[in-house]
Amino acid sequence: MPEGHTLHRLALLHQRRYAGAPVAVLSPQGRFATEASTLDGRVLERAEAHGKHLLHVYGPDLVVHIHLGLYGTFREQPLPVEPPRGQVRMRLVGPTHWTDLRGPNACRLRTEAEIDALLARLGPDPLRPDADPERAWARISRSRTAIAALLLDQSVVAGAGNVYRAEVLFRHGIHPLLPGRDLGRARWRELWADLVDLMREGVRTGRIDTVLPEHDPAVTGRQPRQDPHGGEVYVYRRAGMPCLLCGTPVAMAELVGRKLYWCPTCQPEA
Repeated sequence: MPEGHTLHRLALLHQRRYAGAPVAVLSPQGRFATEASTLDGRVLERAEAHGKHLLHVYGPDLVVHIHLGLYGTFREQPLPVEPPRGQVRMRLVGPTHWTDLRGPNACRLRTEAEIDALLARLGPDPLRPDADPERAWARISRSRTAIAALLLDQSVVAGAGNVYRAEVLFRHGIHPLLPGRDLGRARWRELWADLVDLMREGVRTGRIDTVLPEHDPAVTGRQPRQDPHGGEVYVYRRAGMPCLLCGTPVAMAELVGRKLYWCPTCQPEA
């Protein structure tokens, strides 16, 4: 599932290419046809992201809510448009570009009240300037739940996914099963600040890189990471491989249905 930086990149792209002008909205697949007919020809006022949710705002009660889920993708192309390929849920055509949305978990037309209710259920998003990390800390500081589980709970922190969760905990030497209430406010503030920096870099580059410059393959001489997700990481999807810092095999377990990666030496149990 795409992490929050991907949705923010899409929001910036759609804001630049489509916002401020009338757009054509279609649903070749038919599942969004009624909503598309309502929006067709209207001006897209803005595109923005909250966590893993993308919003196309046409007016107070005309907001398209998109959640890509596991399989959703956008295909972006310059004009002219081409015939639809596959099951296209929504096609957006602007002055210079067009995009097709396929396979999203959600693509619905919502009212402003419905969007407000949705956002009220989300925790602070490290990529939004209005994010308040103290809201997340209020939940974390009272919880016996493992910090690794809390970081994936979108009602605690919105936008962070499995990669950022594993990597930010490694970078701060925090065992993933540490109860949230045992983390401490100072460590939380450091972790949050690092998450903000890492995710902003992800927005800038379109990939997740978490290794420090001194641990980059060009410096250490190791082979670059070969993974469809791209990016250089410390522990994510490196189970059984030596830790880049200490050589200990990276551990893997399951936590709330997701694979968890950590270094037993660099992230010792308290």
